[in-house]
Amino acid sequence: MTDAAVTDPVPDQVTDPVSEPGSKPPAVGVNTRVIHHGESFAGETGSVMPPIFPTSTFAHGNPGGFDYTRSGNPNFRILDSVLASVEGCDHATVFGSGVSAITAVVSQLKQGDLVLCEENLYGCTVRLFEEVFAKFGLSTEWVDFTKPESLDSIRNSQPAMVWLESPTNPLLKVIDLQAVCAVSQPLGIPVLVDNTFATALVQRPLELGATLSLTSTTKYINGHSDALGGVVCTNDPDWHQKMVFSQKALGLQPSPFDCWLITRGIKTLPLRMRQQMANAAALADQLADHPSVNWVRYPHRADHPQYNVAQQQMKAGGAIVTVSFKATQEQTYTLCKQLRWFTMAESLGGIESLICHPATMTHAAVAAEVKAKLGIDDGLVRFSVGCEDLVDLQGDLAQALELLA
Repeated sequence: MTDAAVTDPVPDQVTDPVSEPGSKPPAVGVNTRVIHHGESFAGETGSVMPPIFPTSTFAHGNPGGFDYTRSGNPNFRILDSVLASVEGCDHATVFGSGVSAITAVVSQLKQGDLVLCEENLYGCTVRLFEEVFAKFGLSTEWVDFTKPESLDSIRNSQPAMVWLESPTNPLLKVIDLQAVCAVSQPLGIPVLVDNTFATALVQRPLELGATLSLTSTTKYINGHSDALGGVVCTNDPDWHQKMVFSQKALGLQPSPFDCWLITRGIKTLPLRMRQQMANAAALADQLADHPSVNWVRYPHRADHPQYNVAQQQMKAGGAIVTVSFKATQEQTYTLCKQLRWFTMAESLGGIESLICHPATMTHAAVAAEVKAKLGIDDGLVRFSVGCEDLVDLQGDLAQALELLA
């Protein structure tokens, strides 16, 4: 069963890191901070919501120091500020997508560098490493970081970077981030954690020792499936400057309009996440009790392989549920199409519930032996649970599951 004590993981009061040097920061709750995010660059108008600044260039000598949108825009700066506040870090740099954020980080490595990667990563991350950056002499090794011997891999290979994702996509493996960082930090090896599935409301990689926390703001941060974005958060000033350089030099900047949408979306992030995570925990229990299910993966269920780690580093179980059905590829595909309130689609984190069938969607082109090694079978599905009424989602699942009876 899931841990019922974590249905409301958002703390009532947290320290606001954005304050005057030397002053004691006031205790400000996260619900307040995502709404009252500070500078809106609209002081003369009294606008409650920040406007969109759809301009490519700015007059020289303006008070904000802006010159060209590729190197900065008021909408970027507003979103930078609120994301840094939610993450509880010194610096946040926004990008045009999650993949842009990945590109920004990897572009700071050099020919001959080795990146030690968790073997179960987002498919586009794998593609970038294997099919793009490999052309420029960057090497990758794939490691199962849920195994204790993975820490020896860090010591033995001395990589230029350790690249993690936790929980992973789509199998929801939970990596002991503190243990990995404890080995990497003394060796001067930066650790990046893709925190998209958890968000800073559930898990804070930087507090666990990571150098960089990367999030696709397309997903939960925006929450409405209508904008693309990414962010890299850090407390390291050198890495912050590298991210600012990548944003400008590589043209990885977001659009002002998308930043405006994401700034609007994040205002309801705590409210949305509470509902989504409560729904997900209940649906995980419902699915686990069905005779046509091999297994359910949900980080805060006691049967999750890394349950103890998840309890320590995640305030809640998140809003993704991965299930392996006792079904053929055709049966599983039909079940997905039978659902009414779960749209069969890629992506995740929006207010609407989605279902993804990796065998025919995200991993359709992956070799059978690779899928078998990763644990992706024909009956595997990933639920991104939304904000709908729980009773409707439960009923929808029940009627679809009759196909497997």
